Amino acid sequence: MHLRPTSTLLLALLLGTSTSSAQDVVGLEQAFPGLTFSLPVAISPMPGSKDIVFIIEKGDPMPSPEADKTADKSKKKKPSGFYGGKVQMLSGVGSGNVTKQQVFQLDPKDGKFDANGECGFLGFAVHPNVGKTKQVFAYYSLNINGKLHQRVSRFTVSSLKPFLVDAASEQPLITQLDPAGNHNGGDLHFGPDGYLYISCGDGGAGGDAFDNAGFINKGFHAAVFRIDVDKKAGNLAPNPHPSVIADAQGVAFFSIPADNPFVGATSHRGLALEAKAVRTETWATGLRNAWRFSFDPKTGACFAGDVGQNLFEEIDILVSGGDYGWHDVEGHHVFSQKDPSGKKGTPELAPASAFKAPIHEYDRKLGNSVTGGVVYRGDRVPAIADAYVFADFASGRIFALNERGGKWESQQVAKDSAISCFGYDPSNGDVLVASLAGQVKRIVKK
Repeated sequence: MHLRPTSTLLLALLLGTSTSSAQDVVGLEQAFPGLTFSLPVAISPMPGSKDIVFIIEKGDPMPSPEADKTADKSKKKKPSGFYGGKVQMLSGVGSGNVTKQQVFQLDPKDGKFDANGECGFLGFAVHPNVGKTKQVFAYYSLNINGKLHQRVSRFTVSSLKPFLVDAASEQPLITQLDPAGNHNGGDLHFGPDGYLYISCGDGGAGGDAFDNAGFINKGFHAAVFRIDVDKKAGNLAPNPHPSVIADAQGVAFFSIPADNPFVGATSHRGLALEAKAVRTETWATGLRNAWRFSFDPKTGACFAGDVGQNLFEEIDILVSGGDYGWHDVEGHHVFSQKDPSGKKGTPELAPASAFKAPIHEYDRKLGNSVTGGVVYRGDRVPAIADAYVFADFASGRIFALNERGGKWESQQVAKDSAISCFGYDPSNGDVLVASLAGQVKRIVKK
């Protein structure tokens, strides 16, 4: 994402909650009439349930309703760390009698939750075998001693019925120092293989200012990572790093799948590496800011929307060991740090190389901040059958991307505002679309 929530909400008010046109080929309607949300940024399933879905609320550094009521005007302007940063559980999705219940709110004990700009509560995933493990996982931003960090933590479910997460049960797994507040990735998903996948941005600023993207031995940046939270037999301990949290005996709280692609790596992008310094958690690298990725429920393919710099947005199919080229390339094009805005002309196409090319790119005529989506495998909306559905956060355009004859072709199918994420209705496979304006809608047949 590029826009800050305050700017986004102003945009949403100006545009209205929907800007669909007669040319759109699908419709949008309220998915859960009467229910609104505070800056929703992720839609997460309850494994094995067709009746429950979770909406993750990013958090907003605005004064809380309680602060608005105070007579102390100085406190009224003070941001509240508890405005948002929550998980809302929607039950009764299959019956249509949907109820909303807050089941979790972040409350870190060693720092202050940070919801400024692109920071906040960004990802949430329930363990596939939650009935046995009673575990969920969260990705969020926090300040520790005045320094920004991005964190992945494990929490315990204190009750399955009703479903409640114990905020005090937090066990951090990864706490990465972050040099800037933007490009945080933050998506969390368990893959078809049962491992936890995590997206992280390049550290922020612009043009890979901190030179993180070309390395797999610096930290948790510019990649999608894959870890084993169950510590299965045969898997490996992670290499030591200040970001990897360990117990009193120096043992990390997760392990590395033995088939992760950079286990034992001694070089990357032509540079020699110390194998013991490699972030062996890395699964796919060279990503600027993978803002939302997902697994195709039919094929297991991993699709991601990678936010561009100034010229191109891209959609990638991520594969194990794939290097997607940032900051050497932006989309299909050579990236020039001396001319990132392309004022001297459109940059040349990148030559064939070891980098994985995106399956699709679009330029500033259509938008300037991609929101990754999901593959639609339902049968209720034929116009998007088997398509990867994604959007542009700034322009509000919603696209359907299909592979035809070996080529990927995109079509605008609808339009809304400030689209932050996609997900599924577990009862019927409908595509759900969330907006920072507080709405969750579904794509329907027009």
